[in-house]
Amino acid sequence: MITWQVVANGPLLRADERISRALVHPDRASELLADLGNFQIAVPVLAVALAYVAWRGRATGTDRWWLPPLAGAVLMMLVPVLVVPLKELIDRPGTPAVPPATGYYPSGHTATAMVAYGTATLLLLPWLRSANARRAVVVAAAVLNLAVAFGLVRRGYHWPLDVVASWCLGTVLLTALTLVLGRPSPLGSLRGSTRRSSAGTPSSSTGPS
Repeated sequence: MITWQVVANGPLLRADERISRALVHPDRASELLADLGNFQIAVPVLAVALAYVAWRGRATGTDRWWLPPLAGAVLMMLVPVLVVPLKELIDRPGTPAVPPATGYYPSGHTATAMVAYGTATLLLLPWLRSANARRAVVVAAAVLNLAVAFGLVRRGYHWPLDVVASWCLGTVLLTALTLVLGRPSPLGSLRGSTRRSSAGTPSSSTGPS
């Protein structure tokens, strides 16, 4: 629906532009927040999480320990594969705060941040022993994504709908990851402890749950 409104110049697009004009106030703080969605920042964070999950899985003899980090890496690679063609196809102009150009919809920074930080969170949750640690990781990922979105809109790098569209795309991708791994949602993981074998480590027959 969002894409249709952007392409058709519908009423939602006009509301989007009004909201942008009210929120845009370029400053150094908003630029720094937007930078948290840079490939050079978000992807290394994910890479560390992937390496840690792979190491823990192999060290504990988890069955198919390689699947979660591999799935996470593939998901991250799908972001430019999906976002770049959409940018070219929709060809939306940027806000008045940036130089004249097109290709701003959807937001690549938002999609990168959501998939990188979201994937890292989903893969780390089964290895965290306490509910407080799991809650802290989920909250940190949410705060990072909100910070990136706020920075992008506040700085004028993107229209609000550019960001919302990437949130929708990221939700679909992260949901697909949970289905591939057979994992519950992060909110469900906060309420219960991770399933462990009698030795206190993930069962080698089922992997981390």
